[in-house]
Amino acid sequence: MANQNHDTGTKRRLVGSKLLSAAAAAALCAGAGAAIAATPKNALVMAWNIDAISTFDPAQVGEVVTNEILQNTCDTLVDFDQTDERKVVPSFASRWDVSPDRKEITFHLQKGAKFPSGNPVTAEDVAWSMHRVVKLNFGNAATLTEYGFTKDNVEQTIVAGNDTLTLKLDKPYPTTLVLQAIGANRVSMIMDKKTLMANEQGSDLGNKYLATRTACVGPYKLTRWNAGESIVLEANDGYWGKAPALKRVLIRHVAEPGTQRLLLSQGDVDVARDLTPEDLRDLEGSKDIAIEKVLRPQLFYWGFNVADGPFSKEKVRLAMRYLIDYDTLGKTVMTHLGVPRASFAQLGAVGALDAKEGQPFKLDLDKAKQLLTEAGYPNGFEASVLFGTLPHANPIAQSVQQNAAKIGVKLSLERMANAQLFSKVRGREYQSAMLAWQTGVPDAHGNASRLVFNPDNRLEAKQTQYPSWRAAYQDLELNKQIDAALLEPDTAKRDALYATIQKEVMAKGPMAFMFQMNSVAGVRKDLKSWTWNGFRTYYERAAK
Repeated sequence: MANQNHDTGTKRRLVGSKLLSAAAAAALCAGAGAAIAATPKNALVMAWNIDAISTFDPAQVGEVVTNEILQNTCDTLVDFDQTDERKVVPSFASRWDVSPDRKEITFHLQKGAKFPSGNPVTAEDVAWSMHRVVKLNFGNAATLTEYGFTKDNVEQTIVAGNDTLTLKLDKPYPTTLVLQAIGANRVSMIMDKKTLMANEQGSDLGNKYLATRTACVGPYKLTRWNAGESIVLEANDGYWGKAPALKRVLIRHVAEPGTQRLLLSQGDVDVARDLTPEDLRDLEGSKDIAIEKVLRPQLFYWGFNVADGPFSKEKVRLAMRYLIDYDTLGKTVMTHLGVPRASFAQLGAVGALDAKEGQPFKLDLDKAKQLLTEAGYPNGFEASVLFGTLPHANPIAQSVQQNAAKIGVKLSLERMANAQLFSKVRGREYQSAMLAWQTGVPDAHGNASRLVFNPDNRLEAKQTQYPSWRAAYQDLELNKQIDAALLEPDTAKRDALYATIQKEVMAKGPMAFMFQMNSVAGVRKDLKSWTWNGFRTYYERAAK
């Protein structure tokens, strides 16, 4: 009965949605045999699980879904080359100059741009936008503070000029890495200072205002967000760059993959983002739907809170890695969705181990049992595993639970909304959890600096954008190794340093990495130019 009520409620919400035309709603109610309903000719319509959205402030956002929306509404200084992710191309900065000592980068900014409010975009807006990230000190401040920018120096080290912005670095970091990590990151998204300061509450620099809206310059602007229901983006008519091919983007929150598939098959949406391997297999060969796939820098992992209990033991954490059936899961649950990967450095990144060296584990219950015995748990232990609404999370958690039970480890599983999961993990209110993490750069440093490096492990430090901190894990020697690898000018030596770090972390780190994810979507073939890479999805290029 509960399932019947759930399905009825899902149908009622879908039919009642303003995003579906009357024809689409009728088709949905009628079932699979109904006539195909067409989406608007001037709109991109997507079905996606967007329950993780909690703010649109680039200083605070950490979720993949919200980041993608911001990337299409808020320009950054530079962008990733769509055809080669290791390269950057101009965006709001038309070009840039680098000093001989690599410690200053001067960006030359687009002229004549306006925010959707009508306010002109100035170099001061660009500098202030980056200052506020550091001053607010939410998790994303780490993206700037790890390169030497602080509350005390940021106004002197990120400086606006006459249509220019200069970054003054404290060390000669690799220039390409700085461009990727800062210039192409949400921390350089250009915010409307005048609008945000007019709506400031207390000293929040517009943070509460951005909880439900955007105030930036980009190809689209956010015009509506109904939490748990829908997102509406409209083309920014005053945009300085090339106008989007489609005037609107409609994103419907649909949590159930089966419902997404139904909407896609009936033509009620152009794109479905959370289809299961079964859905994708069934859609292969469809004359109306294409399966689009690209490897992205996102890792799905099982993370452990090492503050106390069994997971504080290195051998226990290593034992857990031998409970993961990489091979079977890769051929079943993760077909289309991802590839086995046990290293923190994603395939395709500078410094990453290759596919074989970066995945040395396989299901081995005897090995896991031996390690548990050596760690002082010959009879196993009990622990909880939290996970969210990603369609693959539940079957992976169940597989690990079943294998664990065979060696005396009793894992209790708890599924929850993604926003709740993130809140608990960021607050260290968990024993273990399965979730995903996505880096912003195609360089091993991107994940080393977050998943391993921990600048301050104190609870009150609240370094919430460091998964290492969330896991209460700090290894000062590894911190030193990561710092050394970052500044090593010799490419071969730098790769060797990262190889050593990856192998050490696989042996004792606080996370059992399981899969590197693909971005996968079912796309109706009448939608043209669906364009993405591992770091960006380009809504403005889609056409009909």
